[in-house]
Amino acid sequence: MKKSFLLIVLFFFLYSCQQPIEVDVLVINANVYTVEDTKPKAEAFAIKDGKFIAVGSTTTLLQEYTAHTTIDAEGKTIVPGLIDAHCHFYGLGLQQQKVDLTGTKSYDEVLARIVAFQKEKKVSFITGRGWDQNDWSIKEFPTKEKLDSLFPNTPVAVTRVDGHAMIANQKALDLAKITIETQVEGGEILQKNGQLTGVLIDNPMELIQSIIPEPTKEEQIQALKDAEKINFGYGLTTVDDAGLSPRVIDLVDSLQKIDELKIRMYAMVSNTPEYVDHYLKKGVYKTDKLHVSSFKIYADGALGSRGAVLKQPYSDQENHFGAMVIGTDAFKKLAKRLAASPFQMNTHAIGDSANAVVIKTYYKVLEGKSDRRWRVEHAQVVAPEEFDILDDNLVMSVQPTHATSDMYWADERLGTKRIKGAYAYKTLLQKTGKIALGTDYPVEHVSPFYTFYAAIARKDLKQYPKGGFQKKDALTREETLKGMTLWAAYSNFEEHEKGSIAMGKFADFVILEDNIMEIHEDQIPNIKVKATYINGKKVY
Repeated sequence: MKKSFLLIVLFFFLYSCQQPIEVDVLVINANVYTVEDTKPKAEAFAIKDGKFIAVGSTTTLLQEYTAHTTIDAEGKTIVPGLIDAHCHFYGLGLQQQKVDLTGTKSYDEVLARIVAFQKEKKVSFITGRGWDQNDWSIKEFPTKEKLDSLFPNTPVAVTRVDGHAMIANQKALDLAKITIETQVEGGEILQKNGQLTGVLIDNPMELIQSIIPEPTKEEQIQALKDAEKINFGYGLTTVDDAGLSPRVIDLVDSLQKIDELKIRMYAMVSNTPEYVDHYLKKGVYKTDKLHVSSFKIYADGALGSRGAVLKQPYSDQENHFGAMVIGTDAFKKLAKRLAASPFQMNTHAIGDSANAVVIKTYYKVLEGKSDRRWRVEHAQVVAPEEFDILDDNLVMSVQPTHATSDMYWADERLGTKRIKGAYAYKTLLQKTGKIALGTDYPVEHVSPFYTFYAAIARKDLKQYPKGGFQKKDALTREETLKGMTLWAAYSNFEEHEKGSIAMGKFADFVILEDNIMEIHEDQIPNIKVKATYINGKKVY
């Protein structure tokens, strides 16, 4: 009797072992790039409770699992949810409510768009972004006379594509109390023949920004939702927003908690004394969707507006070096303070002089500290002496489309010698071991496929130049995919929860219409997203 009972128990044990495990989602017949070194390719994966629980072959997983939902990918390529390591998500959303000046080919076209916008919207203060004098036949900063004529009673302030220069009309200047005598450190108020031109570079822009009406809560919410919709359409599941206020961060958190905002966000806190004090007291904040553990600092301005700080004068402007946005002493003091906290320091550095200050300061204050992953945002122009001291203690966060946007005029700013140390992504990768890739949108386009193409081909969307711009610093496809997934997650201290398709990680993934790892490189910008998933749930 005892023997029979044991046989029955054994039978039921073996039977139960053979029963497929129930999961929420099973994806089969896919061309999966896992971004895992030990298992870089797969055909299928299983998802339960929002996480990957198995990755393998279609045959094996169909035998071992049964799912509430089975997705037959029909051979389509799947990659981990894409991460934009440096963008302005909230700014992109707000831009949808302002005049869009992206792609304008002349100042007259800028003015025409502003007129059309105001005719439709009738706002009390006209703002917008996207103009770039380097794309015009006359590559000079505009002046405000035509704006004054068109809008004598309505304030206008529209920002250059990089966010580091602004043209404002007289009404806006008057409201901000800006006169010919106004002085502001960390930037310029341009004059011509003893008169204001209306162009402000870097810190003086804050005088205008302080008088622009704050968006309502409803407008803020709409901006976040608009930005999310755009990002999901490009397969982006995590965004690193480079500079937010506690107010906006709290709004993001509240919307995520009620599932009104599904995208994940690594939020860098904007550098103001008030914000720094607030978060150093509050401490690091982390949920499955929101991560607040860093501050965004501006060391200098942008190369296009000649605000980036160079060791030697600009090649196209005598005795002009650019200007530090934050004073060197203030930067070092802040770095020392943050080094004593658990927070990351993520610093915008464009020129070789700014990069030198940032890199050397990082190493000095972090001496004896390990795994801090402080980030240099952009690292566009780096001198040989700074390349020589780089190692894997720092993370370089770069935007490949900056190279292909700036390549037409960057050598004019830098000269033939310095340009060799500019946009040197391969060199930065070799020195540090990892590189995080982003777009800096809305400075550049949102599309991560433009990023991918610029990184590997070093060409613009017209496939120029034929051999690629400074092709020695191109990345491989494998490096680029890692830079947009696993290495970007690493830069956020999140590599154990996202960035690859692996057991235990969030089930964030993207189904692509084409194989990004094999399609001809010139077709990469045209790749479309078939579907985007977060936690195994379709969001696009």
